[in-house]
Amino acid sequence: MILEIVSPEATLLTSEVDIVSVPGINGEFQMLNNHAPIVSLLVEGKVKFKGANITLVKEFESKFTISKDEYSLPINSGTIEMKENKVIILAD
Repeated sequence: MILEIVSPEATLLTSEVDIVSVPGINGEFQMLNNHAPIVSLLVEGKVKFKGANITLVKEFESKFTISKDEYSLPINSGTIEMKENKVIILAD
């Protein structure tokens, strides 16, 4: 699936990923390939994702933490939409 993370300043990431975990208002939840469509609010926490060929934009690499094969990005709040195998996160 495609993950796109957009902040007020720029698009931080557009990459193919295998799994995405986000801090939803009712707790953390995950999405895998071909997940059902969903729209949700996000709270303060970390967006975590894994994939074989993740490509980070050089100027935003410092915003992400990489631990083994998992990438994470701290957010204050946001919105997520999953539709047609594409995840779009609007994050603050």
